[in-house]
Amino acid sequence: MPETHYSRLDDTLYPLMNKFYRGHQSSMKAVRDAQLWVARRDEIVAALSLRAVAGGHWLTGLFVDPACRGQGLAAGLMAQALRDVEDTVWLFCHPELREFYQRHGFSEAQQLPQAMAERLFRYSRSKPMMAMVWTRA
Repeated sequence: MPETHYSRLDDTLYPLMNKFYRGHQSSMKAVRDAQLWVARRDEIVAALSLRAVAGGHWLTGLFVDPACRGQGLAAGLMAQALRDVEDTVWLFCHPELREFYQRHGFSEAQQLPQAMAERLFRYSRSKPMMAMVWTRA
């Protein structure tokens, strides 16, 4: 198995992340106003974004190439992206992913900042979603 390298992607290279998402028919999108993180094995095999929000960060767009799932890439990428984060981190996920995120230090969010609560409400209209939160131990 090739060696995996985890790194922050330069903001100007966000089109590479979008190409990765599109290549896997994912509706996720990288944006310029976020920290973009990738796992590479010659090419991008996993990605996520950390966007600054009031009181912390919002983890979005976590996606692993289906051919590479089950190899710890999501865990490694999250660990690298959160390594220097001192603020609270929230994410929205499908309920069936709850245990995955719990194994990596997230818990169900009991309260959200207003802007995050509004986003969750909008997203929940079209699919079941839940909010989770991570804080530095």
